[in-house]
Amino acid sequence: MQKSVRYNEGHALYLSVVARKEGTKRGFLSRRSPENGRWTERFFALYQNVLFYFENEQSARPSGIYLLEGCTCERAPAPKVSAVGKEPMERQQHYFLVIFGHDGQKPLELRSEEEPDCNEWVEFIQQASYSDIIIEREILMQKYIHLVQVMETEKVAANQLRTQLEDQDTEIERLKAEIVVLNKAKERMGPYQTAQEEEDPDIKKIKKVQSFMRGWLCRRKWKIIVQDYICSPHAESMRKRNQIVFNMVETETEYVHQLSILVNCFLRPLRMAASSKKPPISHDDVSSIFLNSETIMFLHEIFHQGLKARIANWPTLVLADLFDILLPMLNIYQEFVRNHQYSLQVLANCKTNRDFDKLLKQYESNATCEGRMLETFLTYPMFQIPRYIITLHELLAHTPHEHVERKSLEFAKSKLEELSKMMHDEVSDTENIRKNLAIERMIVEGCDILLDTSQTFVRQGSLIQLPSSSERGVLSKVRLGSLSLRKEGERQCFLFTKHFLICTRTSGGKLHLLKVGTLSLIECTLIEELDSSDEDCEYLDFKIVVEPPDGQPFSVVLLAPSRQEKAVWTSDISQCIDNIRCNGLMTSVFEENSKVSVPHMINFPQTEASRHFLKSDARLHKDDVDICFSKTLNSCKVPQIRYASVERLLERLTDLRFLSIDFLNTFLHTYRIFTTAAVVIDKLADIYKKPFTSIPVRSLELFFATNQGSWGADPLNNKSPRLCRKFSSPPPLSIPSRTSSPVHCRKLSLSSPVGSKAGALDLSTTPSSSAANSPTSSHSPSISSPPPGSTRSPSGFSSPPPTTTRSPSLPQASGGASPPPFSTKAPLDLSRGPSFSNSDKSCDKEFIIRRAATNRVLNVLRHWVSKHSQDFDMNGDLKTGVVGLLEDVLRDPDLLPQERKATANILSALSQEEQDDAQLKIEDILQMAESPKAECFESLSAMELAEQITLLDHIVFRSIPYEEFLGQGWMKVDKTERTPFIMKTSQHFNDVSNLVASQIMTHTDVGSRASSIEKWLAVADICRCLNNYNGVLEITSALNRSAIYRLKKTWAKVCKPTKALMDRLQKTVSSEGRFKNLRETLKNCNPPCVPYLGMYLTDLAFIEEGTPNFTEEGLVNFSKMRMISHIIREIRQFQQAPYRIEHQPKVTQFLLDKTLVMDEDTLYELSLKIEPRVPPA
Repeated sequence: MQKSVRYNEGHALYLSVVARKEGTKRGFLSRRSPENGRWTERFFALYQNVLFYFENEQSARPSGIYLLEGCTCERAPAPKVSAVGKEPMERQQHYFLVIFGHDGQKPLELRSEEEPDCNEWVEFIQQASYSDIIIEREILMQKYIHLVQVMETEKVAANQLRTQLEDQDTEIERLKAEIVVLNKAKERMGPYQTAQEEEDPDIKKIKKVQSFMRGWLCRRKWKIIVQDYICSPHAESMRKRNQIVFNMVETETEYVHQLSILVNCFLRPLRMAASSKKPPISHDDVSSIFLNSETIMFLHEIFHQGLKARIANWPTLVLADLFDILLPMLNIYQEFVRNHQYSLQVLANCKTNRDFDKLLKQYESNATCEGRMLETFLTYPMFQIPRYIITLHELLAHTPHEHVERKSLEFAKSKLEELSKMMHDEVSDTENIRKNLAIERMIVEGCDILLDTSQTFVRQGSLIQLPSSSERGVLSKVRLGSLSLRKEGERQCFLFTKHFLICTRTSGGKLHLLKVGTLSLIECTLIEELDSSDEDCEYLDFKIVVEPPDGQPFSVVLLAPSRQEKAVWTSDISQCIDNIRCNGLMTSVFEENSKVSVPHMINFPQTEASRHFLKSDARLHKDDVDICFSKTLNSCKVPQIRYASVERLLERLTDLRFLSIDFLNTFLHTYRIFTTAAVVIDKLADIYKKPFTSIPVRSLELFFATNQGSWGADPLNNKSPRLCRKFSSPPPLSIPSRTSSPVHCRKLSLSSPVGSKAGALDLSTTPSSSAANSPTSSHSPSISSPPPGSTRSPSGFSSPPPTTTRSPSLPQASGGASPPPFSTKAPLDLSRGPSFSNSDKSCDKEFIIRRAATNRVLNVLRHWVSKHSQDFDMNGDLKTGVVGLLEDVLRDPDLLPQERKATANILSALSQEEQDDAQLKIEDILQMAESPKAECFESLSAMELAEQITLLDHIVFRSIPYEEFLGQGWMKVDKTERTPFIMKTSQHFNDVSNLVASQIMTHTDVGSRASSIEKWLAVADICRCLNNYNGVLEITSALNRSAIYRLKKTWAKVCKPTKALMDRLQKTVSSEGRFKNLRETLKNCNPPCVPYLGMYLTDLAFIEEGTPNFTEEGLVNFSKMRMISHIIREIRQFQQAPYRIEHQPKVTQFLLDKTLVMDEDTLYELSLKIEPRVPPA
């Protein structure tokens, strides 16, 4: 096809006149404008391969010209009602589309009033495209190129034969000369030979037969010996051992390459930049970031050279001496590991410098880096030691016990395991920093708050941002439910422990922050239940009200794709808000105790108050026989647990001082490994029924600690900057006194449980019963001081001045209107502390603890029910126990109204059935597999196949319960019973892959097989566009099977662009470098998405093999639990985002039809029949 056309205006006018008079086809058609989508009627004339259109039939000059060469024309379905609703019904049925072969040219949409006229236009345009001629030309061109290559090959072969003939002539002359010399010598020796008697010919024959038999017997004996050894277990073990070593060499080669990129593309250039006149980074920071990376590279280069030398001596592979050399030098890894977290923190701080950030992006854009960031290369050494352990484990499995290397390999494995225990903890501790830096790099504008290493990533996903209440009033219900609004309002949201980010994602995968896309959670209030009049949004939307201290209040309304997704989002957001509030309240108390003023920004570990807080309870930071802490702090600024007993983990779960969301998520994801649900429920029941005996004594002491002498002080002089700040979550609880005093009340802040239809829990009550039930009442966050006899202040509460806060359930919170007036019963003045009686003091103390314990129990149950509902569906006893506990809570006479409402909401969420009837289930798939096939492959389009493959893959993927990812059940002997859904997912993957291979092999014609391969690759490319990378791997793995891959004649018919497409798809889903390309793609994709499950199973196996679940002392390895939880959380993120694809039974029945599927042996036999093996020349 010609790539350009020389245009001559006079020639074009002449052709337009000829077309109007003698055109193949002429008439009026309606054309759709690509700019505004409007239809306009024009006069069209077709002449040869040129299509002209005029304003009307009398126009002298054409309005436009289309060159039809290489185009395709086909009938098109009528547009949707919204686009053509105003046209008569009969005009909506005769549309056709002209698709041009030129890059960047949009298709031409046309329609006619009569169906015969439409069919004629389609036929004439198809003929004018000369597609058959173009295809024939391509075939002839390929044949011509092939013949040229054959001719060149023949020329080379002729030259070689000519040279050989010349050499043979020379050799013949030489041999003739030798024969002449030998004949002369024979003539001289003739007289002596005649004297000797000749040997008997029969004896010669006998000797010849004996020699032949001896050789045959010897060869036969050796053949039997070799065959027996080849079939022996020892030989099989040695083959596997050799394969492990070969894979190890390949892995080591890639690792050395990664280290060389780290040193040559980052370390050495940054050293040079640090020596410049205006250095963007100092030499100390370069040393802190890279530390001994260069030494590690030199070490592994030596190790790699030794491995290659061993391979050169194959089949004798002795590796123990190499590990003996490597082990003493691995101590440098300990220094790198200890520095790893600090290096990432230094890197994050340096990236705040714009010059350094620009320079770093320039280095990362190098083609050698393949799009990977610096922090990715810094992480590679962290995974190398566990990789050696797995390799040694496999080597020992195939090394005989009497082998000379056995003891050396076992010693090397034990030493590496000791080093790996520490490295696993460090990988877990720094994973959050790497995640934050990866998200910050994806945001085009940058985001400085993510460079704060105390930020903890919680979750991400797609939500729809709805207009505010004032804007929604203008829009109609149809507009609110329309797909266009959903597409315009789709946002990529990221939740951290301190901030909530709202972004839009570009087609290239980059993120753009909205103008008000960075929400500080300390200024936010969550409203879960909105009065929505839109049926499409009912029970799925929630609101975040933001009250910045230096601006006007505003609100953000977000719509979740499902009720379950909404429950998870609101649960996590409320938990993060409660974390900030709880930290702030504790910090306020410690500020007064230590007389230290805390900055306005919460940065708990860096304040004197926090150090006082940690020192006040040694159980929070000092190792003991039943607990061991990490250096990293969690979201509540308390050291993370590395190892702990089950009792200490349950104690931390119910500690009233902490609401760490990362600990709670990890515990609920992995508690099955070290305890049972019944034990957890019993612990929660004890906390609720006997809070004073179940809660740690030190927790109660700090909870009611107060500074001596603070009662007589002036309350105005007793305030710190923290006490004047308004906390973001639901306001503190006003607890009415048991007496009739009009000023006796207390305030207690509680977190909010979740229900599928409930709003955020606002456990605030008014001093009067009528105001307590009012949704519009608001209260002062003042907290009355303890009685004068106390010596310490409550650690969980602060005493801010009587300012007004909004309840999260207030409907007017989004509009920024002024709150209603405060109740006439004022809170207790601090100066009136001595007016309490002793009975009042003990009564209030007990009441506060009971309310706090009730809130903690409800908070854990809220997360458990909203995020892990399948636990209760699969365990009837667990559900019964939780329902019984909640019913006991409802029978509590002292229960506050909002606590009662929250308990009822959790009960409602437990009892209601999941409302996803509109979505297919895995049982529906199994029923479809039994239905007969309705369609053939040729009648289905690539788009239909890709969409239905994606729908089926996501249904199977989302059906996997998260508990199947624990314990490597998919690798056990009874894997079908332990992990049935993972096995179903694997079986579905194999079935689809077998279907693809079988469908290709059913064609006996070479051209049909090539066309089938091209169509399946088009399906795989559409799956990639739909973020179904599991489907991409299903199809590419089928095409890489030996039965398909060996069909050289078939692949020769496949066009070059299709082959290039297959190479790109294979590179995306390649397992090279632990699926590094696929991981990078998943970071930039926008859910919904179907990842390849095998990648996550490999990660989980990597973690399980590296460290045990329990230490030698019997403590739970909670660092390992945290890593497992991170992987499960990423899997569940993709499981919860649904596809909006309409189910087409005819396509799914074809995809699930097992009558077409052939096994591997049948496929290979058929492949040999289609294209037999070519015998060697």
